[in-house]
Amino acid sequence: MSYYPVFLNLEDKSCVVIGGGAVAERKILALLDAGASVRVISPDVTGKIAALGAGGTIKHEARVYRDGDLKGAFLVIAATSDMEVNRKVFQEARDIPVNVVDVPELCSFIVPSVIKRGPLVIAISTSGVSPALSKTIREELEGLYSEELEQVLDFMENVRKRIKDKGIDPDRRAEIFKKIGSSETLKILRNSGYGGVKDFVRVILRRERIEL
Repeated sequence: MSYYPVFLNLEDKSCVVIGGGAVAERKILALLDAGASVRVISPDVTGKIAALGAGGTIKHEARVYRDGDLKGAFLVIAATSDMEVNRKVFQEARDIPVNVVDVPELCSFIVPSVIKRGPLVIAISTSGVSPALSKTIREELEGLYSEELEQVLDFMENVRKRIKDKGIDPDRRAEIFKKIGSSETLKILRNSGYGGVKDFVRVILRRERIEL
């Protein structure tokens, strides 16, 4: 099966998670990180999920799933080991995006392995063929793109805004941004870290006679 890759805006959207184990916990945390409003339905939950419910971060209903629980949901995730429940969730979802963990035939979307470095998001998927290989590739890429990349992106965002404010010709501006965002920048990040990238960008700006 071929999938269309897309990034969803879940800010304040109602997302329902059926299940309360370790897998459900990971899904819940990812949804919260995306700004979703999360409702969890499960009689038993992990300590972390229980704490999130007690603190009001999520809404937890300590009971089994029943028909009608998906009303008003923007997105649904079923993370249970009960295939009968999983099938009922899938059938009720209909036009609501639904993911039944590790059961591709009961999914209208799949969740990729993800790397986040500030505003940079890299998603890796084998279209459900081998989630384990997706994870291995993600771990390899995590080594290539260190957490310092988040600092680099924050710095570049600031530089970009300040250059735009100077009213520089768009074509010249595009060339400057191309140099700043080149493969050379990534090489310097790996060899010399965030400080090296800052020095590199400043050299480019000096050559362009731009004072920030």
